[in-house]
Amino acid sequence: MNPGGLPLLSDIRSFALDDGPGIRTTVFMKGCPLACLWCHNPETVSSEPEMSFNLRVCIACGDCLRACRHDAIDLELDGRIRRERCTACGDCAEICPTLAIKRIGIALSPDQLAERILLDKPFYDTSGGGVTFSGGEPTLYMDYLTAVIKILKRQNISIAIQTSGFFDLAEFESKLLENLDWIYFDLKLFDAAKHRRYTGVDNAGILSNFRELAKRHPERIIARVPLIPGITTPGDNLASIAGFVRRAGCDRRELLSYFAGGVEKRRLLGKTVPKSLASLRLQPKADARCRVEFDNSFSRRSNPTKIQCATPTVERRRASIHSNI
Repeated sequence: MNPGGLPLLSDIRSFALDDGPGIRTTVFMKGCPLACLWCHNPETVSSEPEMSFNLRVCIACGDCLRACRHDAIDLELDGRIRRERCTACGDCAEICPTLAIKRIGIALSPDQLAERILLDKPFYDTSGGGVTFSGGEPTLYMDYLTAVIKILKRQNISIAIQTSGFFDLAEFESKLLENLDWIYFDLKLFDAAKHRRYTGVDNAGILSNFRELAKRHPERIIARVPLIPGITTPGDNLASIAGFVRRAGCDRRELLSYFAGGVEKRRLLGKTVPKSLASLRLQPKADARCRVEFDNSFSRRSNPTKIQCATPTVERRRASIHSNI
């Protein structure tokens, strides 16, 4: 949250095809209560503004050095930014001619954000699309979202939300649910201890929220399971989640292919990349096997489907944290 009391946005992505029906605009909000080891969008974990630096496009012109008021730029460093001195004021980013330095995090009022989103309305009208709020964790800012969504609903815009499920259900239902068409609900790890180990939070409330929403609003909720090699992909985890989703009465589910781009994003932000994360890879056949195992468990098939040698459709995700706001 910035000093003006508005949440920060890391990106507004037009023409999104993987975040709900039709052509959509996805709004990425900064701030998340989870700290997933594999986070695809590490630039959205902190609610504060951050600076990214891409050495590949830097021409070492020195403009950033002259613009910085905090002595936080060092051209001798590969990362250029002395993070311990940087205040993320953004002066260096504003003057950078190649956009090698970027400030991640912009504040827009509800009216401003709605105005920006509505520029894409013709694409929603022709494709059956709409807006998806993602992050980070958008439910951290329920009052703000409510204000934006009310404006959009006056224009009959479809609204989806992507959530970790870590929220107060009563507040969610009283403030947001009425105007949500789709709830993409992440289920990562079923075992509580493993969930705490890899995400930093307990999953009891998450599972409870999913169970209640699936019972009360089964037509709106879609379970999403990220396929993280060796972490969420073991058969016992997939079987446990599949059985839980089935028993909850939810018949919509998506398995998300592992996206290694989060590793590079960490580097651009000057964050340490754990060795275990740098080496993670999920081969197409392993991805396909996970999908078959999940579907078999969901359908309670006693004779598993034979895996066909086919490459699954890999979820398209943006490879850069540089905002198109």
